[in-house]
Amino acid sequence: MGKRVSVTLGTEHFTEANETVRDALLRADTVVVREAFAQRYLGCAMPTGKTLEIHGVPGNDLACYLDGGRIEVFGNAQDQVGNTMDGGCIVVHGRCGDAAGYGMRGGQIFVRDGCGWRVGIHMKQFEDKRPAIVIGGDAGSFLGEYLAGGVIVLLGKPGRHLATGMHGGVIYLKHRIADDEVSEGLVQEPVDEADRALIRSLLERYNGFFAADLGAPVDATGEGFFRLRPATARPYASMYAN
Repeated sequence: MGKRVSVTLGTEHFTEANETVRDALLRADTVVVREAFAQRYLGCAMPTGKTLEIHGVPGNDLACYLDGGRIEVFGNAQDQVGNTMDGGCIVVHGRCGDAAGYGMRGGQIFVRDGCGWRVGIHMKQFEDKRPAIVIGGDAGSFLGEYLAGGVIVLLGKPGRHLATGMHGGVIYLKHRIADDEVSEGLVQEPVDEADRALIRSLLERYNGFFAADLGAPVDATGEGFFRLRPATARPYASMYAN
């Protein structure tokens, strides 16, 4: 096991707080951050092999550009968690704010409870990099907006304008939405066995992180989910001139 150190941020300004955390990461593989009070950019571009355990509420852009590291938050998180992250894992024992996973290109985000607006916006995938976000509660409006790739699993209910502009990837819904709420160019349908296998693998990880918090694991079989996907590979081609 790698070396662990602990730092306390309190009301330290985010610039000095990040200097403190970066210095600790040079000395240890795992840094326990105590009394995080909305400091921005914690864990920015953190590489593989490094871990932050954050107690408190980290500020905006937690783990932006994350490059393989692991961050676990014992509390809520603010906006833009995992902004443009390229790899690694983020675990939030609470809820997160708006735009989590903005432009996310790889890795996984697990949120025990709900989330704000525009989570998964512009998420994408390339070759073997297939990012995933699992939300345990309800989601705000515009979940999966402009989704280009990757996977979103929602255990609660979505807000309005679900997957507006979606042209790739897949959203798995525990609760079917009304047909008139399905955006033009998208298809809502029951999952198949391949979908259930993927959902099962993600929910088993979710349970590994949160079952103790929740008092019992969630159903990880993938049964009863619905898949939201683009109807074609170019659902908005007609909007552009040839």
